[in-house]
Amino acid sequence: MSPTPFKIGLGLAALLTASVLPPPAAQAGAATDYTITVAPDAAGPAIDDTMYGVFFEDINRAADGGLYAELVQNRSFEYSTADNAGYTPLTSWAVDGTAQVVNDAGRLHERNRNYLSLGAGSAVTNSGYNTGIRVEKGKRYDFSVWARAESGTTLTVGIADAAGPLATARQVAATGGWRKYTATFTAERTSSRGRLTVAATRAAALDMVSLFPRDTYKNQPNGLRKDLAEKIEALKPGFVRFPGGCLVNTGSMEDYSEASGWQRKRAYQWKDTIGPVEQRATNANFWGYNQSYGLGYYEYFRFAEDVGAMPLPVVPALVTGCGQNRATDDEALLKRHIQDTLDLIEFANGPVTSTWGRKRAEMGHPKPFGLTHIGVGNEENLPVPFYERFVKFRTAIEAKYPDITVVSNSGPDDTGTTFDTLWRLNREGGVAMVDEHYYNSPEWFLQNNDRYDSYDRKGPKVFLGEYASQGNTWGNALAEAAFMTGLERNADVVKLASYAPLLANEDATQWRPDMIWFNNRASWGSTSYEVQKLFMNNTGDRVVPSTATGTPAVSGPITGAVGLSTWATSAAYDDVRVTSADGTTLLSDDFSGDTSRWKHVGAGSWSVQDGQYVQTDAAAENTLITAGDPAWHDYDLRVKATKKSGREGFLVAFGVKDTGNHYWWNLGGWGNTQSAVERAVNGGKSTLLTKAGSIETGRTYDIEIKVRGRQVSLYLDGAKWGEFTDDKAAEPFRQVVTEDEATGDLIVKVVNAQDAAARTTVDLGGADVGPRARVVTLAGDRSAVNTEADTAITPVSSTFSGVSQRFTYTFQPNSVTFLRIRQR
Repeated sequence: MSPTPFKIGLGLAALLTASVLPPPAAQAGAATDYTITVAPDAAGPAIDDTMYGVFFEDINRAADGGLYAELVQNRSFEYSTADNAGYTPLTSWAVDGTAQVVNDAGRLHERNRNYLSLGAGSAVTNSGYNTGIRVEKGKRYDFSVWARAESGTTLTVGIADAAGPLATARQVAATGGWRKYTATFTAERTSSRGRLTVAATRAAALDMVSLFPRDTYKNQPNGLRKDLAEKIEALKPGFVRFPGGCLVNTGSMEDYSEASGWQRKRAYQWKDTIGPVEQRATNANFWGYNQSYGLGYYEYFRFAEDVGAMPLPVVPALVTGCGQNRATDDEALLKRHIQDTLDLIEFANGPVTSTWGRKRAEMGHPKPFGLTHIGVGNEENLPVPFYERFVKFRTAIEAKYPDITVVSNSGPDDTGTTFDTLWRLNREGGVAMVDEHYYNSPEWFLQNNDRYDSYDRKGPKVFLGEYASQGNTWGNALAEAAFMTGLERNADVVKLASYAPLLANEDATQWRPDMIWFNNRASWGSTSYEVQKLFMNNTGDRVVPSTATGTPAVSGPITGAVGLSTWATSAAYDDVRVTSADGTTLLSDDFSGDTSRWKHVGAGSWSVQDGQYVQTDAAAENTLITAGDPAWHDYDLRVKATKKSGREGFLVAFGVKDTGNHYWWNLGGWGNTQSAVERAVNGGKSTLLTKAGSIETGRTYDIEIKVRGRQVSLYLDGAKWGEFTDDKAAEPFRQVVTEDEATGDLIVKVVNAQDAAARTTVDLGGADVGPRARVVTLAGDRSAVNTEADTAITPVSSTFSGVSQRFTYTFQPNSVTFLRIRQR
């Protein structure tokens, strides 16, 4: 997961029992717009059962208050201003009487640092997550608390909302040293605004105050929220990648120990997350909040097993990624993390007689989890230091566990210097699998269906561990579906793929898009969830080669006005000059006069200072100003730019149609670590060209951009920086055909990502087929968004009776359609 703003249950056969609708009408006598030609006897790549999976990262409060079913927030009083400026140890708690959070030698456990000292006759109340604690009438809830109390102390525990009690209060007698006390409630009313109160008749120490629904997923103890887990299970994922993401390899790299002052901001370490929950750490989360580790490695492995998926953990390589650039020089720490990784494999696969296999068995799972793949690192920005450390991990793993596939990565982008360097190192080193990540515009996904057609069939395999288009509308899901047909066509190269992120709490979202949304009362799948579910439930076992007519390459020149912008930076611009290819001056401005030719369409504060146009707000993002004619083409743009202050560099735009449709050269972006040309289409950005590098504060740069037709050349201080040609078609009609060996079905999968219906001739190449196809269609307005109140995009099943070796079918506008055709 890159730190950049912006993540189906029925199988096809089951859907078909729901309804049978008439097929879409084919217009008699009308010429077809497309032709699909299938070669059923040709060899196509096999598709592994693990082709599609899910990636879980604790982002958007996906764990505590989400997939992890615990209803009490900050249950062990560990929230801290060191982790979030708005936190205190009593965040989410209200005190009636006297109470103090204590951190001393009397704590419950060395990793559970804080506890609450509650005065006699006092009470504390927890507000839960979102609007409050959710309980449903007739359902049971299990309360527990660790307490240390004087003899004769009574703890009174209740659940209520503003209207009154939600269940009969319980009284628990507590006495002596730290002990766990329990009680069970049956909800008498349904409410999403409950509060849990614990009162003490005498002074008592409290820790690990907990309330769980009895009805967790698979009825597992310390379990998962049922509706969320079932939505993930409904995808039928082939693997579960966890626990991140940026969560894995960011923060400090310090050990968690008394000597380090119980260091909080550090890389995720799996050993902190197993064993009794009261002995697990609470740690700062990269995404700005705390994580309790109640959902830990044991629960991740158990969940993967419960959904029938391959577990795929990712461990830190001690090189930061996600916008950070550090690599540890501490060899002892590196060796310890390598040993921790070996211990993790033993925890997953070792016999009960082994050290870590015994710990797994003690937690309730004597049988090994069957780990076969492990990732090392995530989106590292320092390719050479990362690869050097990756080799050390791989060497140690393969020496002891030669059957484990060790997965490397290619950085945070789909292209660029880091990507190219890491792929070269991975190829040269004979790495088995490389994890690619990218988040791009829908346009990019429609343009890059052929991305993996040219990958080396003998090189490392691809794990597409994180991808999504930038948005959650049906238009985004259509673009992703079109791209997925290319993933399947290249199943011999792309062995694993997972959309990301998986979960998002609607009241605490750092990243968009997301696959499954939730609050404390409900959950719902996005339009992308419906696409993922359709593909994952109907993948097939081999690709049947097929071709389709397509859209011609883009023609006509790049057109548009010009622009200047900054991002979290103050910068000054001067001597802007735009000339046509024949030398005619279109715009010349040295800012010695007024700025009437410039239109301020972004944020920020622009003013003329000392003959320069200066953007002075170093916190503002996307401060775009534009000038010129949107019809301009074939021109040269020259400008001088100087960074004054801030985190990044500056942006020079061309081909500007409006604020959501333009190109810009982003110099010193991504925390002033790299420069790139980005194209924005309807607000979604994709990267066309990128290089590592930074912009110096106070230095004036000469920038020149030459636009000729659809080719663009870029010059920095007179030297050619790069060039590109933007002429790929955003193909709206994509298809792939696979075969289900169990049923013999040909599965014809067609994406029609345009507003017009696609009348299509389907030539099955002489295959002997039955006359009927079972059909599932997802269709709707491109702007449609699934919400809690309105699931606009849902699968519709039908039958089509006009199947033959060559037939015509009309695919609906803006649709994804799967036709299952039985071979005889």
